[in-house]
Amino acid sequence: MPRYFIEVAYKGTHFKGFQIQDHERTIQGELNRALSIILKTNIQTTTSSRTDAGVHAYQNFLHVDVDSNNLFEKTYNINAILPQDMVVLAIHPVNDQAHSRFDATARRYKYYLTRHKNPFLQETAYYFPFTIDVDLMNECCKLILSNTDFTSFSKKHTDVNNFNCHLTHAQWTEHQETISFEVASNRFLRGMVRALVGTMLQVGRKKMSVNQFQEIIHSQNCQRADFSAVAKGLFLEKVYYPDSLFLHK
Repeated sequence: MPRYFIEVAYKGTHFKGFQIQDHERTIQGELNRALSIILKTNIQTTTSSRTDAGVHAYQNFLHVDVDSNNLFEKTYNINAILPQDMVVLAIHPVNDQAHSRFDATARRYKYYLTRHKNPFLQETAYYFPFTIDVDLMNECCKLILSNTDFTSFSKKHTDVNNFNCHLTHAQWTEHQETISFEVASNRFLRGMVRALVGTMLQVGRKKMSVNQFQEIIHSQNCQRADFSAVAKGLFLEKVYYPDSLFLHK
């Protein structure tokens, strides 16, 4: 049976997260419903990752096995059924063993905050009306790029074998309307990006020193990190896969 990767984007404001949940509106749930209508059979997809309620994505993936050799031609029909706050960007034929979660080699996230009240950003950026030192926060980025153990920035009761992540990029950037933090890694822990953001903002406000931030990293104690950065500022930007997974249409 052919396998496909389904590439989606969504505004997470009114979703209870990415993965399907009973009696809740989720990305996977809406996609399963649309596919089931189009293909006239019960369809269950498999997700590449979890994003929390309120988190957005410019790109995320699910995979599905269906008895159809031309599912990629049905993108328009699927989008006609899906709600306005999510879209199927593309449907990619892949090899039969490809897995949207386990074959991902890296992911990239971006977190946005604004220091000025802006009604057009109220659902997609963290309103943070304080003076912050971006240079100090970028000093923190150098520390996390040289670290691999992110126990301090993972929520408790997480079903993982280890807390090691290999970051390849981490940087704060000032834009005209927003300030953003972009980070890429081979994997991310539960709550990790928002914990990094929240804790670095304490450094940016000079409520914590860069050395104290380093101590939090080394402490391997999540109770010392700040998990207060809200979900709405977080975007999953990109999921990376080996080219060898994808088949030519």
